Amino acid sequence: MIKYFEFESEIEKIEILLAQLNNNKELNLDKIKKLNKEKDELFKKIYSNLDPWQKVQVSRHGERPHTIDYIKNIFDDIVYLHGDKKYADDNAIVGGLAKIDGNSIFFIGTEKGNTMETRIKHNFGMAKPEGYRKVQRLLKLAEKFKLPLVSFVDTAGAFPGKDAEERGQSESIASSILHFLKTNIPTISIIIGEGGSGGAIGIATSDRVLMLEHSIYSVISPEGCASILWRNTEFSQEAAKTLKLTSADCKKFKIIDDIIPEPYGGAHRHPFKQAELLKEKIISLINELKKISIKELVQIRKEKYLNITSEI
Repeated sequence: MIKYFEFESEIEKIEILLAQLNNNKELNLDKIKKLNKEKDELFKKIYSNLDPWQKVQVSRHGERPHTIDYIKNIFDDIVYLHGDKKYADDNAIVGGLAKIDGNSIFFIGTEKGNTMETRIKHNFGMAKPEGYRKVQRLLKLAEKFKLPLVSFVDTAGAFPGKDAEERGQSESIASSILHFLKTNIPTISIIIGEGGSGGAIGIATSDRVLMLEHSIYSVISPEGCASILWRNTEFSQEAAKTLKLTSADCKKFKIIDDIIPEPYGGAHRHPFKQAELLKEKIISLINELKKISIKELVQIRKEKYLNITSEI
């Protein structure tokens, strides 16, 4: 059963009542129809007016589709590639080869996991230096075979541990950004949940950057911001408003290029429909970017990110 947020309490009541009425569906057909209509209207009303903190909650929902879910539902002929060939294979970053609409592509993404076992395996989506060096290796492979690369972003940030710092965490992220800026292939990045700090930017410096409607993208988490500015995480809701981390805010400030709508109720309630919407957009963008010469594409990409920097 899907977990309900506090702001979905009225919907939860209706769904509990519907579950009871469904035991005698034939006798309660009219009432069920009326309640379903009321539920749909509530979903539309609530999800059309989510505030920044509510969007943070939705972006972190435990059943929200993760990178591997989208890979399985969008691509065909998937082949995973492993390791940075220098130190280790970081399971927080997944990547490899696949096909979409008959086109071969490379993909990478941060994977959080959806059970305690898989979350530990994938380190909750927080990559270490070897993860970003894996990204660089896959970028070079994609460039060698002249194939576009699609990246999925869903991370609270890069892993901040002592061992990661000792192995060059900052340098690995900076190098990953540089590889994205210079690569001679079309690149597409999609923030599907959380896009946190440099850990997100390290795989999102692409020709086209998209966000799912209820995902977030910011320099720091609301809790982290609150602990710095107010020295109290109870101000996380206020921090979420201040950070301008929603897809609408990021589009307004030209941090991203487009927003992919989510069905009412969020991607966690409609994973297959969301994957289909995403697939259509990826196919469209690949075809669009292929029409631009690589030389022009790299130049536009560099100017795009220099403009963001200068405006900030």
